[in-house]
Amino acid sequence: MSAVWYECKVKYRKTDDIGTQKVTTEPYLVDAISYTEAESRINEEMAAYVSEEFKITNIKVANYAEIHPFENADRWFKSKVSLIAFDEESGKERKTNMYLLVQANDVKEAYDNTISVMKNTMGDYTIPAISESPIMDVFPYFSGEEGDLEQIERFNALKGSKPELVAVGDMGENVEDLVETDSE
Repeated sequence: MSAVWYECKVKYRKTDDIGTQKVTTEPYLVDAISYTEAESRINEEMAAYVSEEFKITNIKVANYAEIHPFENADRWFKSKVSLIAFDEESGKERKTNMYLLVQANDVKEAYDNTISVMKNTMGDYTIPAISESPIMDVFPYFSGEEGDLEQIERFNALKGSKPELVAVGDMGENVEDLVETDSE
């Protein structure tokens, strides 16, 4: 199952390097199953970083096919990758675009990182565009660290939870026996 990424815009009061405060709105990415879970997760993640009030102003599904973090990089870049396929019926090349979010320090490094991510691709591709993304941080469901066991268990519990519906007649009791009455 591929991850669904939600872009959440969060508005909060930010203190800059010289100590002045200003209200800012910044986008973050969250891996979630639904909009509701994305809202819950971004609230949980931002509560750890922001000491004052914050407001979630927008949540939308992000159009990234893959997210690739790299060590020693602090910015996120959006790489447009065009996969090239040959259509045998029409005899023409067909391009399918996908977007990768790649972590890097500059555009050249983002290009190099995109090439390293795509190195095992069987087909031909081109990279027509790379631009710096406004995304401030990415919060994956699983980061691959040992501490994620709790999140994996929580994910499996959410995924496996189904409300059990029991018909009144299937309980083997009368409805009157289930209702407590105060006889005093």
